[in-house]
Amino acid sequence: MPLNFSKLSCFLSLFIMIIFNSKSIAAEDLSFPFNADSGNYWQYVSDRVMGGVSDGQVTLEQDGEMYYARLTGNVSTRNNGGFIQLRSGVSFENSEKDGKNLQGVRLNVRGNGETYEIHITTNDRAYRGDYYSATIKADSDWTMIDLPFNKFKRKRSNNSKLDAKNITRFAIVAYGREYVSDVSVSTIEFYY
Repeated sequence: MPLNFSKLSCFLSLFIMIIFNSKSIAAEDLSFPFNADSGNYWQYVSDRVMGGVSDGQVTLEQDGEMYYARLTGNVSTRNNGGFIQLRSGVSFENSEKDGKNLQGVRLNVRGNGETYEIHITTNDRAYRGDYYSATIKADSDWTMIDLPFNKFKRKRSNNSKLDAKNITRFAIVAYGREYVSDVSVSTIEFYY
C-alpha cells in the first residue's frame, strides 16, 4: 500500500503532546507504531533540496496486522549530496514522568544489512546543520534496537548531552556514502 510521504506538514508533535498529556498514560514507554494514518506525520526528504542527486521514496506497507514505513533508494555523494530520509517533527512538553527522564529511543527495524543513521534535531542547535546522530545496522530480520540518548553524538557543534525536552525532529536516514537504501521501521518507542 504505497503512501505519499511528501506532505509539507509533519506534525507528529501534536500526536505526541496529546498522548503525553493524556490522563490515562501509564509510566510505560511512549510507543508510536506505524499505522494507516502515519503519512500525515512523516515526510520524505532527500539531498535534492540542496542540489544533490540521491533519489528514493518512502512507502507505507503492511505485513499482516503490522504497518511499517520503508525507505528505499540510491544514495549518491555527487554534487555535495549524500542522503535520503524519513523524518517527523517531535515535541515533548514534559520529558519527565514519575521522576524519570526519557533515556532513549527504541526502533523495530529490518533492512538490507546496511548501516543507517538516526538523526535527532533539538531546539538548542547552533545552526541548521546541527543535530545528534547514532547508527543502526538493519539486518533482514525484524529486530528491536535500543539507542540510549547518551550514545548520540552531536554532529557539528559541541558535544553537549542530548536532552529529550529539546527534541524537535526525528529522522531515519540513509547517509554519507554511495549505496542502495532499503530499511523498514514498524515501531518507534521513547523509553524511560
